[in-house]
Amino acid sequence: MIDTHVHLNFEDYIDDLETVILDAEKAGVSHMVVIGIDEGSSRLAIELSKQYPSLYASVGVHPSESENMFEMQATSTQFIEAMLKDEKVVAIGECGIDLYHEDYNLEYQQHVFKEQIELAKTYQKPLIIHSRSGVRACIDMLKPYQGHVKGVFHCFNGTQEEADEILELGFYIGVNGPITFKNAKDAKDIAMHVPIERLLIETDGPYLSPEPYRGRRNQPANVKYILKTLAQLKNMSEAEVDDITTQNAKNLFLLP
Repeated sequence: MIDTHVHLNFEDYIDDLETVILDAEKAGVSHMVVIGIDEGSSRLAIELSKQYPSLYASVGVHPSESENMFEMQATSTQFIEAMLKDEKVVAIGECGIDLYHEDYNLEYQQHVFKEQIELAKTYQKPLIIHSRSGVRACIDMLKPYQGHVKGVFHCFNGTQEEADEILELGFYIGVNGPITFKNAKDAKDIAMHVPIERLLIETDGPYLSPEPYRGRRNQPANVKYILKTLAQLKNMSEAEVDDITTQNAKNLFLLP
């Protein structure tokens, strides 16, 4: 299993990080992609990837962080380019558009997202897309780059029609804890609709814990519950889903 999206660089894990990583490895998680949301967290993701062989890093600017930069009139994405030279950096992100809060600055989010798309194109690194309430806006920005960039829509919460457009762009779709929730019909429908060859499994730890740990801190070992539910939804064996989603992640992130 590969947890393709986890924030082990957040303070939530500061007291027991080594235990969390060991628990994941014992559960059968071979690789974990630690996600940056700004310069500091991206740098820490790289540092952790140096300390633990099973960890890899993604570096980028989250749309919410881009708005903080706008308010501070700070330089946005220049740090990313230097970090991309590190051999354990496998992706750019998470980046994208977040329209969940009413006071969003769409124009500036688009500016910072475009900078990261351009870097992905130049350096041929996959993008990890954050698209909360902004799936359509992200798709529209990526369409001019079709065939030149690839990546994953992490924690996808759009429609089946939008999922089809994303697949047409050559991107993967990430599924996580909500597919295990009893009443999460939309998440389950998307998981059943998208071909298994285009799905990645992720925890988004420390957030979105699956059943039976809903409401508690999430961690990479819990990816096994997402795998189990996905296998049930797809009417496949867990071993089959594990093999295919693991290969999907290795193909996208060029993992060993």
